[in-house]
Amino acid sequence: MNGALPGGDTLFENAACALVVTGADGVILRANATACTWLGYGEEELVGKVRMRDLLPVGARLFYHTHCQPILEVQGSVAEIQVNLVNRGKERLPVLINIARRQEGGASFDHWALFKAADRHAYERELLAARKAAEAALEARREAETRLQAANARLSAADRRKDEFLATLSHELRNPLAPMRSALDVLTFKLGDSAEPRLIQAFDRQLRHLTRLVDDLMEVSRITQGRMQLSRATVELTALVRGAAHDLAPMMAAARHTLHVHVADGPVLVDGDATRLAQVVLNLLANAAKYTPNGGIIELHLACVPGLAEIRVRDNGIGIPTAALATVFDMFSQLEPALDRAKGGLGIGLALVRGIVELHGGTVDAASEGPGRGSEFTVRLPLAMGAACPAAPAQDDTPPASVRILVVDDNQDAAETLTMALTMFGCETRTVHTAGAALDIVAAFRPEVALLDIGLPDMNGYELARRLRQAPGGTAMKLIAITGWGQQKDRELAQAAGFDHHMTKPIELGKLRDLLAREFPDR
Repeated sequence: MNGALPGGDTLFENAACALVVTGADGVILRANATACTWLGYGEEELVGKVRMRDLLPVGARLFYHTHCQPILEVQGSVAEIQVNLVNRGKERLPVLINIARRQEGGASFDHWALFKAADRHAYERELLAARKAAEAALEARREAETRLQAANARLSAADRRKDEFLATLSHELRNPLAPMRSALDVLTFKLGDSAEPRLIQAFDRQLRHLTRLVDDLMEVSRITQGRMQLSRATVELTALVRGAAHDLAPMMAAARHTLHVHVADGPVLVDGDATRLAQVVLNLLANAAKYTPNGGIIELHLACVPGLAEIRVRDNGIGIPTAALATVFDMFSQLEPALDRAKGGLGIGLALVRGIVELHGGTVDAASEGPGRGSEFTVRLPLAMGAACPAAPAQDDTPPASVRILVVDDNQDAAETLTMALTMFGCETRTVHTAGAALDIVAAFRPEVALLDIGLPDMNGYELARRLRQAPGGTAMKLIAITGWGQQKDRELAQAAGFDHHMTKPIELGKLRDLLAREFPDR
């Protein structure tokens, strides 16, 4: 047919279903080849000789008379009637029948279309099986998702408990550190040159190291939960880098390391949090010191490249295997050679470095030529655009005199050592250990400054701060929260309660002295 559509007779004869035309009396007038094949008769054996109802079993014949014919006479068609036909071999052939009645030349004709139901049943069974399989798979997927959600919930809960534990641990560790810090400052101030410098230096060095470890523990939850907030300002990195190197000098000397500092000339200005950026440099230097055998060489570089400030820390230590470079900044990651070393640390310093640097919009990467060949860490920070470094105010080392200070802390060691130091600085102090005692003494003492612990036995420090504000002279009083809780939410609670400042234990007396000097510049 050369691609042309087949003629009407061809379509009728070779249709995919059996087609039969009968008269009103049911006698077959025409049957296509498909119908003849299914029934096992030749067309000449059917046409004019057999009625369609003769091909139906007794039950189907009765159904045809009682249902099909009345419907045909009323609406002229019936659809999807499933019956059995009996073929020439007396076999039953399940079919689905559609019948339409037509009027032609004043006579009625019924057009039958018959579809094999056996194939349909098989298809329906396959479809049903496929549907059941799909439903089972969907149910299994839902169960898997439910289990996954439950597992995620358990992991989230465990992560929250971990953060809460670390915050609580940090707080509990800070409490004993506070009196130790104050006691050391008092001893240094009181003994002066008569003190054994090596003992004082060792005590100071280890106390600072322990304080840094506690601070790092607190930062873990902030980094992992994205809660670390930056106090941004223009930061001059030259002084910051030199200061960090100076702070780590005792650690370098204890390990007999040689630290070379190469700092760019002139101010290198970035927009950032000076405390956090100093923490980055300190952690990188401490990391280099830990992973370099005693007597090593460590280099600290600060350079200014177009648009970027670049800080590099290089050492000749144990190096980093190539496979570990990708994970060295992960939380609690440690190199295997360091696990046998006493200075292995907690494995969180580099994770903190990455978190802080990324919050500043910068990058940090590690490089090493392999084990035993040292390593290099490079931090790149965007330079501040159009910012000028504000002149740092000259700080007066003379402590403020005649400032009346009330110290409220239920830790008697912490309170007494802090009071002792303030007294030696020339401040007039009173010490109490409960909120009730503080309220009793405030009217007579009229303190200009109140250093309040938050975890008091009878009333928390926030409520005490609110009540002190309502006392005579309370609005002018400088309230300073002294606490082991140092998260951002704790600072916000302190601010909401009326505190002017928030300081985290252990307090460095130098910072407290500078704070008092700023608050009382004329003393």
